[in-house]
Amino acid sequence: MKGSDPTKFGDRLGDAQKARAAMLEKARAKMAALAETKPERDAERAKIAADRAVREEQRRVEKEARLKREAEERAAAEAARLEAERLAEEERNRAANEEKAKLAQLLADQKAARDARYAARKARSGKR
Repeated sequence: MKGSDPTKFGDRLGDAQKARAAMLEKARAKMAALAETKPERDAERAKIAADRAVREEQRRVEKEARLKREAEERAAAEAARLEAERLAEEERNRAANEEKAKLAQLLADQKAARDARYAARKARSGKR
């Protein structure tokens, strides 16, 4: 500061006191300015908090809807899988039944052919 001698202890103490007083005044001025704008900042914070709450609620609703939709899709996929398995089992059973019927028909035809050969052989040997 002008007019003070930095080599003298009293001047240095006075300069430090004046600097502290200036910093304190500056802080008080800043606090006063902040106090004047506090209602506006509080209103802005309240608006931000309300907007955040709306977004969170919207996300929660969307998440519930997505989870419900995914559960319905899983249930539909499971029903489709079970129906496909049932149809495949029916097709296997039908194919097995057809195979059994073909085998039974083949055995019946073979037996009829054997019986016909046997009867023909008996008929030939009976004529002699």
